[in-house]
Amino acid sequence: MAETSATTGTGEPASRPRKSSWKYIGPGIVVAATGVGAGDLVATLIAGSKFGYTLMWAAVIGCVVKISLAEAAGRWHLATGRTLFDGWRSLGPWTTVYFAVYVVIWGFIYGATAMSSSALPIVALFPDGPGLKFWAIVTGLIGLAFVWFNRYAVFEKVMTVLIGIMFVVVVYVAVRVVPDAGASFAGLLPVLPDGSLLYTLGLIGGVGGTITMAAYGYWVNAKGWSNSSWMKVMRLDNRVAYITTGIFVVAMLIVGAELLHASQVALTSGDRGLIDLGKVLEDRFGAGTAKLFLVGFFATSFSSLIGVWHGVSLMFADFVERFRAPAAEGEEESGPAVTDRQQRSLPFRAYLLWLTFPPMTLLWLDEPFGLVIAYGVLGAFFMPFLALTLIWLLNSARTPSEWRNGWVSNGMLALAGLLFVVLCVQQVRELPW
Repeated sequence: MAETSATTGTGEPASRPRKSSWKYIGPGIVVAATGVGAGDLVATLIAGSKFGYTLMWAAVIGCVVKISLAEAAGRWHLATGRTLFDGWRSLGPWTTVYFAVYVVIWGFIYGATAMSSSALPIVALFPDGPGLKFWAIVTGLIGLAFVWFNRYAVFEKVMTVLIGIMFVVVVYVAVRVVPDAGASFAGLLPVLPDGSLLYTLGLIGGVGGTITMAAYGYWVNAKGWSNSSWMKVMRLDNRVAYITTGIFVVAMLIVGAELLHASQVALTSGDRGLIDLGKVLEDRFGAGTAKLFLVGFFATSFSSLIGVWHGVSLMFADFVERFRAPAAEGEEESGPAVTDRQQRSLPFRAYLLWLTFPPMTLLWLDEPFGLVIAYGVLGAFFMPFLALTLIWLLNSARTPSEWRNGWVSNGMLALAGLLFVVLCVQQVRELPW
């Protein structure tokens, strides 16, 4: 297999394991920035406002679960030289049917959600300017143009800047509210207060738990990591990403516990809850801190937008390519060559357009009842689908024996699968049937 410059930049033979180094880190930062959306931060804030520091332990477990899931996805790509969708397809035609329905409906609803979420902080920063619909369309078009004309290297740099802004702002606000160190450490002891079970499960499974976790392997290939020699690098990259995510979660729990729990301030559910928090911050710390927080809110939302625009479009392009070509047809190109070509492909750009223009109609309409139900059901089922199919793939002959799951990986993926099944049932029950 020919190596690209991206895979031989160190001058080492392709088969020799690369030393894990900070200079390589990138795809994990991208998946972390994409997976943590504004709605996730609000859910964490609400957990902190209701239960203080008591659920800190759940945030830590959630971080470990995400590390295990993303590591498994990346390991599949590097160990087998096959994409995740290629693996799914080997499990039977049901995976193709599920993914096809999921990616079309999910993209339609998510496009409107991401654009609205990115527009909210802009409207709050410039209340005398254009309204939400205008800014939602503008952010969608900017995301479309950015992903359309740039390749992974530029995309990664921009995502790194956005996650840097998110990190600085969230940690700064957490420091400003003066966390209670004793209560924080006490929160590491597993305790379930009355009425906290669903919040606990959501905290473990919610933040960063989206389809973008499945996109991690595609970003690993786009980075130029194409075989098992990059395994150590990928694992370092993944751990740094989700430890960073864990710090986000802990910081938002602190804000919820210190700023909202004591004063019993209630937040609006969904992304608008962050606008409520901005007002609380302005009352407590002044307009400067509130505006800084809104900038962080925008970085959180817009990084999720362009991350999905890029990552899920890559998955869709691979889906179309595998659907067209029989599994045994010819030899495939190396991963990086495939993803570079896919970023210019018609399916990639078609899905970009699908994420951008049809969802704009939902900015004027209430989301159709049937779509809400379908989106909720398919979305709830995706994370159990990911966890359980990774267990299947990584314990079978499809994976070289050296890289199959050990008992730790199987245990963590089984825990993730069980957790997400419970969350799935709860989400489906809460839908407006």
